[in-house]
Amino acid sequence: MEQRQAAIQSLSGRIRELRDRRKAVILAHFYQRPEVQDVADFVGDSLQLAQQAATTSAEVIVFCGVYFMAESAKILSPAKIVLLPEEEAGCPLADMATPEAVCLRKQELPGCIVITYVNSSAAVKAESDFCCTSSNALQVVMAQPQDRPVLFVPDRNLGDYISRRAGRRLELWDGYCHVHDRLTADDIKSAQTRHPEAPVVVHPECRPEVIGLADHVTSTGGMLKYVGASSASTFIIGTEQGMLHPLQRAFPDKSFYSAAPHMVCPNMKLTTLEKVRWALEDMAPQVEVSPRVHERARQALVRMLEIT
Repeated sequence: MEQRQAAIQSLSGRIRELRDRRKAVILAHFYQRPEVQDVADFVGDSLQLAQQAATTSAEVIVFCGVYFMAESAKILSPAKIVLLPEEEAGCPLADMATPEAVCLRKQELPGCIVITYVNSSAAVKAESDFCCTSSNALQVVMAQPQDRPVLFVPDRNLGDYISRRAGRRLELWDGYCHVHDRLTADDIKSAQTRHPEAPVVVHPECRPEVIGLADHVTSTGGMLKYVGASSASTFIIGTEQGMLHPLQRAFPDKSFYSAAPHMVCPNMKLTTLEKVRWALEDMAPQVEVSPRVHERARQALVRMLEIT
């Protein structure tokens, strides 16, 4: 253990040296490995990371997340170099919607407004009117006129939750996050048996029956706010296990338990400190977005940021 910690410290020091030399900023999602989060300049949820990417003065953005997140950073900061340390870090949810399929669905719903979750490709964002994240989806939906249908792409669970919160029917795409969708009501009940005193906090990408058992439903960034405002000392967390690290770091006097042992996203765990170092050394892999989709995707992201 001591050797591993020494290796992490040494590698982290080298990364920070390279970061300064390259005039870079390192952004990491809450689901990244703990040591990757610790070396980042900013750790956050999708909305927070998009806001950082849009406003950073750095010349290089190292994005420790999955591909669609790095694409969004490039769209919002086209003049900057965006590095994704692991090119194969994809998102099965994002792959469940293609631009061709979205175009066909738009034809079936004349006059519809397309709101697309940021967990989507740049090409799908380009076919959208607005993007949203789990933390601002309700705001984006509530901002739309009532006399037009809304197509919500691609997460059906998030869309269902927002539909019920907004009191408005949404046309839902049949996609899902494989991590959150696997969490069951039985998983929650089992965790409650082990920790009966703990509030259950889950992500809105979870199934409706799981959301129905939760004490609080919120984005990853919202989880930090909820825990900070709560008098409870123990929490059951229904999202990817990487979220336990920032919660424990922010609230060392509180205890956090994953709602189930299988709450792990393999794609989020592909990024390692070694890959972050290599990305800064080689200035690769660089993320590019084709001019054909760039401006249209950017409009959908900017409209989201203007609302929130």
